[in-house]
Amino acid sequence: MRKPFHAGFRPALPGSLGARLLLFIGAAIVLVAVLQGILAYRNALEQTDTLFDYQMQQTAFALRAGLPVDAKGRPQGTPPEDENNEFIVQVWTNEGLRIFESALGAALPQMAVLGFADVPARGTTYRVFSLQTRSQVIQVAQDMRVRQTLAREAAWRSLLPVVLLAPLLALAVWWVIRQSLTPVQRVRKELALRQPQDLAPVSVEGLPDEMQPLVQELNSLLQRVQQAFEAQQHFVADAAHELRSPLAALQLQLQVLRKAPDAAARDLAQSDLAAGIERAKRLVEQLLALARQEAGAAEQAQSAPAVELRGLVERALADIAEAAQAKGLDVGLSEECSPQAAFSVQADAQSLAVLLRNLLDNALKYVPAGGRVDVGWRRDGQGRALVVEDSGPGIAAAERQRVLQRFVRGQGASGMAGGSGLGLAIVQTIAERSGAQLVLDESPTLGGLRVRILWPPA
Repeated sequence: MRKPFHAGFRPALPGSLGARLLLFIGAAIVLVAVLQGILAYRNALEQTDTLFDYQMQQTAFALRAGLPVDAKGRPQGTPPEDENNEFIVQVWTNEGLRIFESALGAALPQMAVLGFADVPARGTTYRVFSLQTRSQVIQVAQDMRVRQTLAREAAWRSLLPVVLLAPLLALAVWWVIRQSLTPVQRVRKELALRQPQDLAPVSVEGLPDEMQPLVQELNSLLQRVQQAFEAQQHFVADAAHELRSPLAALQLQLQVLRKAPDAAARDLAQSDLAAGIERAKRLVEQLLALARQEAGAAEQAQSAPAVELRGLVERALADIAEAAQAKGLDVGLSEECSPQAAFSVQADAQSLAVLLRNLLDNALKYVPAGGRVDVGWRRDGQGRALVVEDSGPGIAAAERQRVLQRFVRGQGASGMAGGSGLGLAIVQTIAERSGAQLVLDESPTLGGLRVRILWPPA
């Protein structure tokens, strides 16, 4: 069954790079040989025309003095039959009477045009040179097919060595291509024999200059995959370790609920179980958030759309207003903030919302009742900053870098319930992916912790 023809059809090329090179180089050799043959034919034809025109002209000049005949009855000066390349000599009187022809039955029409001319006769074209003397007109003619035949023979003789050497040339090209692609085959075999967990860099020794950048980029990719793989392993191990405690607590609380002797003990056990489930839920949510951020779910800062910071802060404050009121905290915009100082940053809006929510959750969790939490922004010549500060216990200077690690909590927070040690780790990951820097220090106005997310100047 014939396949339908598509307008965009293109012939399929061999998949192998070596086969493609051999095909293209072979096609180039054939094309060059054809062009060489055409040019050789045209050059030989031009040279043949020049040579034979000169011979015809000299023959006519030799006959203009008269027509003394040789032993065979031909005008003296006429080339022998085996050397004249089928020259035809005709002599006409000025009255138009043909008095001599070198070949019987090969007479050509009399030409009134003197000099060279191409005359069609007897199904072909003749090159004719006419010379007039006082008493006669001498014509020397030659069939153009003779010249074309000689030109083809000369072109073929020049092309014959290329044709004969073409197999050797193709073999040499194939050998050179195979030797040149040996490093590619080595890299392919090395990668094919590797185990899935083997992410060691590929050796660039002996590779050509054109391949080294490709292998170097491959090694860079393998290094990033190795780092991601190790981070995933560490994350799974840490998550498994951290989930063991809340799950064990839930199991213990369930046992207490089952053994409750009365309604009051049962209500207390149910309350503890609900709180434990809520803590486990929060821990799982933070683990998933951290996994998404470390896997690169957030957009890169340079390609993300601009996020207006003022609207983001106002939405976050509205979300926690009820929880802050229930604990008796004063949470709002900093008095130093002005609408004119608000700015936009190129970052993922959802990731920034997660960042701000984690900072506010930490503040709600660790600031005592009756405390204060301020959220604001600042912009000056040194850069732009999102600021969250509170009147809580803060974090000692010696622990500020340590608490940025996963599942690590400060000494002042170790006795408080509900923390998992993931909030600031998530904040740091989002800040780095947003092109910002996380800075922890002491609030100069509230006395507690001040968290700044610093972006470079716009």
